[in-house]
Amino acid sequence: MRAFKECLLQVNDRNIAYLEYQGAGFQTEETTVKTVVFVHGWMDNAASFHKLLTIIEQQRLSWRVLVLDLPGHGHSTHKNSDHFYSFYDYIDDLHQVLVNLQAVNAFLVGHSLGALIASCYSAAFPENVAGLVQIEAHFPMAEDPIQAVSRLRKGIESRERWRNKKRRALPSFDDAITMRMRATKLDARSVRPIVERDLQSVDGQWYWRHDSKLKCESVYRMSRPHAEAVMSAISIPHMVILGRSGYGFLQDKLVLEKLHNAQVAWVDGDHHCHLESPDRVFELISELVNKN
Repeated sequence: MRAFKECLLQVNDRNIAYLEYQGAGFQTEETTVKTVVFVHGWMDNAASFHKLLTIIEQQRLSWRVLVLDLPGHGHSTHKNSDHFYSFYDYIDDLHQVLVNLQAVNAFLVGHSLGALIASCYSAAFPENVAGLVQIEAHFPMAEDPIQAVSRLRKGIESRERWRNKKRRALPSFDDAITMRMRATKLDARSVRPIVERDLQSVDGQWYWRHDSKLKCESVYRMSRPHAEAVMSAISIPHMVILGRSGYGFLQDKLVLEKLHNAQVAWVDGDHHCHLESPDRVFELISELVNKN
């Protein structure tokens, strides 16, 4: 991805890392080309879009493209030791990135967690978003209010386990590849760029870069009416891309029927279908971006 420049944006006391591609015609003061912002999923990083970025390079598109490392992921700074990555804080992080990088009327493309962040942001700030593409996600994570107390307990207990856990080195780089292959059901070639961006060598040993607090459970989730209210507020052009072998709960017909304002498209692949069917996924993204 030679055309993509490694960049850092300072936000308060930390840095958010991102890749940037400036297509022909981009102007810094007033953007004359379309800006497309990619937001990755939980435990992934900007490199999880590497096949789509390669297509953008090959086609020499006129878009401005920003590909984020969410806080605690990839090359972005970890938040402080008392911060456990609330879902809602990610929405604020995205807002600060868009404002500081002058990403006016951006098209948001999110995968999994990134798709949920992008949808909530699009609902709350439609004036800042020109279009939304969600890959293997749609409604925000929600559950019955009766589970609120057990959710709170499990979340706090997971934090306590984290405090008592020591950092461990990985056996080898190849072991890291194997671990990601098992977690994602992807082949080695697909996961390698993600792993490379998430590893660091310290004194001859390999360690994950990502913040281990990311694995702590949430202490709160929306109720289903809250999630439905968010999705019904999305008024911009909206597409949901689902893998035919992806998460089953995303394919529930009763849930999909509630996506009144979204176009739903199916592609071959599992949860990381954008890495398994990159040409088709890019085609769908390009259709939405170029029509609006």
